[in-house]
Amino acid sequence: MSAGRLWGVGLGPGDPELITLKAARLIESADVIAYHQGVGKQSNARRIAVGLFPADVVEEVLQYPVTTGTTDHPGGYAGAMAEFYEECATRLGDHLEAGRDVVILAEGDPLFYGSYMYMHDRLADRFETEVVPGVPAFAAATAAVASPLVRLTDVLTILPGTLPEPELARRLADTDGAIIMKLGRTFPAVVSALRQAGRLDGALYVERASMPEQRWMPVADVDPTSVPYFSLIVVPGDTKPRRALPEPVEGTSFRQARGATAAEVLVVGLGPGPDRWITPEVAEALAEVEHVIGYAPYVDRVPQREGLTRHASGNTVEVDRARAALDLALDGQRVAVVSGGDSGIFGMAAAVFEAAEDPAYAGVPIRVLPGLSAVQVVAARAGAPIGGDFAVMSLSDRLKPWELIETRLRAVAQADLVLAVYNPRSRSRTTQVADMQRVLLEHRAAETVVVVGRDVGRAEESLVVTTLGDLDPESIDMKCLLIVGASGTRTTPAGQAWTPRFVD
Repeated sequence: MSAGRLWGVGLGPGDPELITLKAARLIESADVIAYHQGVGKQSNARRIAVGLFPADVVEEVLQYPVTTGTTDHPGGYAGAMAEFYEECATRLGDHLEAGRDVVILAEGDPLFYGSYMYMHDRLADRFETEVVPGVPAFAAATAAVASPLVRLTDVLTILPGTLPEPELARRLADTDGAIIMKLGRTFPAVVSALRQAGRLDGALYVERASMPEQRWMPVADVDPTSVPYFSLIVVPGDTKPRRALPEPVEGTSFRQARGATAAEVLVVGLGPGPDRWITPEVAEALAEVEHVIGYAPYVDRVPQREGLTRHASGNTVEVDRARAALDLALDGQRVAVVSGGDSGIFGMAAAVFEAAEDPAYAGVPIRVLPGLSAVQVVAARAGAPIGGDFAVMSLSDRLKPWELIETRLRAVAQADLVLAVYNPRSRSRTTQVADMQRVLLEHRAAETVVVVGRDVGRAEESLVVTTLGDLDPESIDMKCLLIVGASGTRTTPAGQAWTPRFVD
């Protein structure tokens, strides 16, 4: 006897007339129909499709053991649900092994926040399986409000309302159109995140889309105590605030053209990773500015809040983003330019001063707020390798020729300075670490201590203490910072590196 076939069948958002022809055909011919339902509730999936059930079909009710995070299961909520899904997979697997075709009903689309996927994970590698897509709930919701969601090059982001509020606010601020799912108890935090992101105005609440009880209204008008599971929020891309930079007037400065008093540009360092390394001074400044400008991964680290506009850009347009900050300041707006680590060490501070040489920006005050630097945290993790004189260099040849880098490497080596190395390698610069190693070995012993710190302060942190001779250039990437010791740098029995304050 051949095994049965598993079907994950999407039913659409609730209206039985939105079931696809293929889904209807499979339901009408199924041997077994399975569907999930909550404790003390009737399955909405069954309600949608029951008119198509064969008279002799076997129904498998997959009833959740819990519907919230509270449970007495020794493995907690996750353990209870994992055990439940295993038990369901066993039940359905028995039908499949007996040669019966099994249809698992899914509201909306089977692979879009659906319980079907947990059965798919457990059964698809054992039985022939096919997924039939369904109309997702957000498509019915946008149809209900008759509001275009995204246009042309707009970006659409689908977000679970269960995200932490600061993260939800950040993502809402950074996207054009958005759909927020999984409301219910999360609704007050979702409303707060929308407000912080400046997206509350224009956000629409849709309840039971395509069902007879369907209703929709502005999010701001919703009673938080009345929000059911079958609800979501539509944030059309057209509602995103578009704050263009002020247009200059030929022959005059922005400040002269607008009649505004130039505001101060703050250039701040966020430290190399965790929020606990952001200084109180920087945190206070970021809580007061109206705009934050920087490389996207650094801008992402700034919490979204009401009244803040974030401007993220790529990694090689430093002067362009500096000019944007100066333009905003000329218009009288408070702006912070952010860097990782310390903004004065291969960061945005120099780029801002470079852009400010333009006479158009005369009179714009610039203030640099220090941040904890990557070399400091790597050195601290390693011990005290920069306890004596040391130099700091970048191996990037994007803004200076490699010949100059080699000249400076030789000078540092001949001066017997500890050397901290930023930007050692990238996808396009693959030979510089090996070249640096070759140059330094002309003047340093192979036993010279080398510290390699990667992602220090983050979850993927690693730190290796090795020697200049044993350093493997292929193990180095852009996430690394290297500290090459001087002749006097040594290690402790515990493997820590340190450089004496004195010279023998």
